[in-house]
Amino acid sequence: MEPRHMRLVLGGGSLVSQVGRDLRAATEAQLTPFDVTTQQAAVLLHAARHESSPNQLAAQLGTDTAGMTRLLDRLEAKGLILRSPRLGDRRSVVIELTGEGRELVPRLMPVFRHIAHRLLEGFSDDEVEQLLALLQRMLGNLGGPATASQ
Repeated sequence: MEPRHMRLVLGGGSLVSQVGRDLRAATEAQLTPFDVTTQQAAVLLHAARHESSPNQLAAQLGTDTAGMTRLLDRLEAKGLILRSPRLGDRRSVVIELTGEGRELVPRLMPVFRHIAHRLLEGFSDDEVEQLLALLQRMLGNLGGPATASQ
């Protein structure tokens, strides 16, 4: 590996880590008025689009079962979601938005659009697609899910 590529993988200096950290910080700052974190907002947005189980949401957010349980506990405490038994299979649950959760979702989308615009300003559509493909390839190289959906 060439020395100039080392900054991609060296600890705190990693470009990928820096982008991730700054992206999270910018998103969290924009979500503060809504009293939700980036991950909580992502759960709400995913659950609003289609019926979701905690396992499906965990895979979409890239978190583990314990992390998803904590996220769902917090969202339930805020009155934004309900965990309901899945019809025909009482052992599993479905995440449903409450009325308050459904009202919040349309206010969250502009935050993510704004952050995406800031992050990708000056990039062409082809460059964005290439970037996504490269990141998915890197993830696959490390043994993660190579087709992470966003």
